[in-house]
Order: sequence, then C-alpha cells, then structure tokens
Amino acid sequence: MAFRYPNGKRFIPSGTKPSKSLTGTSPQFGNRGMTLEEDLNETNEYYLQTGQAVIHKKPTPVQIVGVDYPKRSAATITEAYFKQPSTTDYNGVYSGKYIDFEAKETRNKTSFPFGNVHEHQVKHMERVVNQGGIAFLIFRFSPTQEVYLYDASHFIYWFREQKERKSIPKNDIEEKGHLVPQGLSPRLDYLQIIDRVYF
Repeated sequence: MAFRYPNGKRFIPSGTKPSKSLTGTSPQFGNRGMTLEEDLNETNEYYLQTGQAVIHKKPTPVQIVGVDYPKRSAATITEAYFKQPSTTDYNGVYSGKYIDFEAKETRNKTSFPFGNVHEHQVKHMERVVNQGGIAFLIFRFSPTQEVYLYDASHFIYWFREQKERKSIPKNDIEEKGHLVPQGLSPRLDYLQIIDRVYF
C-alpha cells in the first residue's frame, strides 16, 4: 500500500529510509531490539495504567483513494494520502500540563541530523511552547542505545540559528539534554526528567 503526502510525495516510514542524506548512514533498526517508538508506546501504556499520565501517539489522518476488492469480505487499501503533514509524534497531559514531543532514532554516533525533523514540526513545537505547554524531543543514538530528552527550545535554536550546520553535535545533547533512565516498567522513564526539568 502506498501512502502519500498532500503534495503527492511518497511516505517512507521513519527508520526505513535508505538515503544517507537524512541520517548520515543507512539506518536499519529492526535487529536492534525494540524500536524507540515501541519503547515509548509501552512506557506510555504503563503511565496510563498506573494513573501517572495520559500520553498517546498521534494518529495521522489519511484519505483513502484506492481500494482493491478481490472478494467482498477482503477489501485491501492500495493507495492513500496523508490529509495534512504530521505535527509531532506524541501528545497528552501530565500533572495538569500539556505535553508534546517528537521521537527520533539515529545511527550517527556524534550528531543528530536536522533532516530527521521537518519545518512544520518545528513550527508546531514553537506554538506549543508559546502557549505554555511542554515540548521536547526524545533522541535515541542506536549505536550506544542512549536515550536523551532534549528541550524544544534548544532544538529550535540549532534549527533556526545555526544555518551552516546540518546537525546538532551529540556533545550539546549530552550537555543540555537529559539521559532518560531505561528499565522494564517503565522502559523509558521520561516523566522523572519532566519532573526535574519542568516542575
């Protein structure tokens, strides 16, 4: 099935892009255990079940344009378009505050490439911050399996002001970001970082 953006460009899911221009290397995360998205979904389910927070992955609205009907009981979607560009991956409420964040993995060892985040997503994070919400990014460096929470204001600075660069140096993420504790339940306990940084 082919999903397309409103401009007709074909959608390629995160983590399967073969282009080196976006990530610096050709990422193949399938053999490295759970993906960042799976870890976050499991974490958010734990937060929901324990009554700590209500945070979900945002569904992206699609418009179905092609359906194959091989038989009446087995319709298959063959082509669909995204109705609008996506904003960020996750949103919800924690301790009375709106939470909004993007989650990205990279196989780069020394930097996080800007090509992984788009202009409309940066604008969305700016709007969330301007309204008093909490916006950040969660990065996973796949070679080391390190996961960082990085405030949106730091990311926006690099994205907007450092025009000559195409990535954020990892040492800046280590310095200004926060290493997310990893375990079993929850898998990625980013709420304790939010408690420390934003409350």
